[in-house]
Amino acid sequence: MLRKIIFLLLFITGSFPALSQTDSSHLRISLLTCGPGDDEVWSVFGHTGVRVIDSVEHTDIVFNYGTFEFGPDFELQFMRGKLLYCLSIQTYPGFLQEYIETKRKVEEQELIMDWKQKEHMYYFLNWNAEPGNKYYKYDFFFDNCATRIRDIFPLPQVFGKKFQYGKLIPDGKKISFRDIINQYFNKDHWTRTGVNILLGSRIDRPMTDKDIMFLPDYLRDGLAGAMVNGHKIASPATLVLQGFNDEKMPINGPLMLTSFLALLTLAGLFVKKLRILGKVMSFLLLLATGLLGCLILVMWFATDHQGCSDNFNLLWCLPTNIVIAFFKPKGKGKYGLIGFTFLVISITVSLFRVQGLIWEFAPILLALAGIYFSVYRDSLKSKIKQPVHA
Repeated sequence: MLRKIIFLLLFITGSFPALSQTDSSHLRISLLTCGPGDDEVWSVFGHTGVRVIDSVEHTDIVFNYGTFEFGPDFELQFMRGKLLYCLSIQTYPGFLQEYIETKRKVEEQELIMDWKQKEHMYYFLNWNAEPGNKYYKYDFFFDNCATRIRDIFPLPQVFGKKFQYGKLIPDGKKISFRDIINQYFNKDHWTRTGVNILLGSRIDRPMTDKDIMFLPDYLRDGLAGAMVNGHKIASPATLVLQGFNDEKMPINGPLMLTSFLALLTLAGLFVKKLRILGKVMSFLLLLATGLLGCLILVMWFATDHQGCSDNFNLLWCLPTNIVIAFFKPKGKGKYGLIGFTFLVISITVSLFRVQGLIWEFAPILLALAGIYFSVYRDSLKSKIKQPVHA
């Protein structure tokens, strides 16, 4: 413990004895940017690491903030947003092997730093990799492998306040977190649709240049244009592995499915000969949207996922739809009006870009409008048929 306290004091004051006596230019530090993969969901956005070569110690290692451990409660911790990631140290060949096997692109940018800055960055990374410091609660948008590295360069003992990242978002252009992740999921329609339904309005706010560097590709680009006192701090990126990119664009399966379900529902509701089909489809859609609404509530209030908060999809995924699907309460006609009203509010929220519209669910919104109208219409008919007592 005493050793750690002394080290922290030395780091804060910048008074490492070795720094004032020896030249540590034997260190070569670079940023590794790994391209997207398609084997796992978390690989879609790429990865990043810091490579350090020490020609005196004959070491070639990578500091990797994207390490997590599989345990008996891994799935539960991931769903709750409480999964701990950690900073691990790997050999460079070992780190690279995964990307060779998965045929993913890898680029390298050597950092232009003096010996003192290299030493401080190297000491910080080693300190951060110690057992008591290496763990952090992962958050995809706000605390991940890229943001952890992004926040190292402005540290006082590395480049300090004079450090500035390059411009990434053009003036006047607004890009949200949702916009950017949809670009990465453009070939995986099912995952993109599922992710969008659970993410709330917080990710629809415009990003800053700092925000967008939560993605490795943009951290690379921000570092490429970074300056300190008018001097660049990173060499141009060099290609380490070519990788493989599948250019095929798959059919939008979710949109086809929801369009088919909506067509069946509306046909069943408004074609007399298909009334049984209409009842079955209404039951299924009310039940499905009700269950989805319950999941949205859980992700919003029962987890630590910041991106799942303030989710206005709850306006059309009403949890109470489960009750209406199974029972016929006296006020079911009024519920039809209430459901339709919330549906209109939900569409208005999307039109004003408070929260992005998920186009794959647009047919379902239309089908729900038909269901709510049908519920209200049937309620009126039942009142008309009721006998009048003198």
